[in-house]
Amino acid sequence: MKTRLFFIFFTTFCFAEIFAQTTTLQGKITNLEDIEGIHILNNNSRNNSVTDAFGNFSIRAKENDTLVFSSVHYLPKKIEVTEIIIERGIVVVTLDRLINQLDEVFLGSRLTGDLENDVKNIKVRKKIDFDSLGIPGFKGKPQEKIPPLIGQTIGLTHVNVEALYKHITGYYKTLRTKRKWEAENNTVARILYKYDEDFFLKSFAIPADKTYDFILFCMETTSLQTNFNRENHGIVLDIFETKAPEYVSRIATPSEKKE
Repeated sequence: MKTRLFFIFFTTFCFAEIFAQTTTLQGKITNLEDIEGIHILNNNSRNNSVTDAFGNFSIRAKENDTLVFSSVHYLPKKIEVTEIIIERGIVVVTLDRLINQLDEVFLGSRLTGDLENDVKNIKVRKKIDFDSLGIPGFKGKPQEKIPPLIGQTIGLTHVNVEALYKHITGYYKTLRTKRKWEAENNTVARILYKYDEDFFLKSFAIPADKTYDFILFCMETTSLQTNFNRENHGIVLDIFETKAPEYVSRIATPSEKKE
């Protein structure tokens, strides 16, 4: 009986190891511009890669790993490595452009040729919204609500079939994860806007290609996201200073650790 149980356990373990094998994925960024030098990080193993001039890259990964794409020209993006991606050995990604939107500028017909005066006379027409009128109001696309399973989805006198289906299929779980990633990526982008890569290199000895990963590491292990959003910048800098030695030690090569 013990032999049989050991055999079953050993076989299960072997199969798990086979299916969890790490493989080299070939990747492609499909955007047409600024596709060289985009950083790709395996958020689970900390393996990383950078795209070439044609947007191609390769990176080691296994099923359920998370790949993080970051660049100064695009919004950060996370992709989960699925069974299909592992089978094909290929991951194709399109990134969303990072755009700083300016107010519309209208040039009048009375141009004098005096550049200084003409620039002063240009009128900027701001779009009318709730803020300009001084009244409260929602702007933007409302998020889909995630109703609790007990109470709103399944109640004493009713059952929300659509919501129940989304709970069962894992749709709401995926939606929560996606929103968490989007919130994290948004915070990382704002941190990088305030403290650039040069700041992290000079202040905390964080290599430029590891800056994004370092911020994610701090966010996962501390209250960085909360304090940055609350503009507690003193605490934010303390977090960077505390976590930097630990992070640098983690990414050091075996030979560097011996030294």
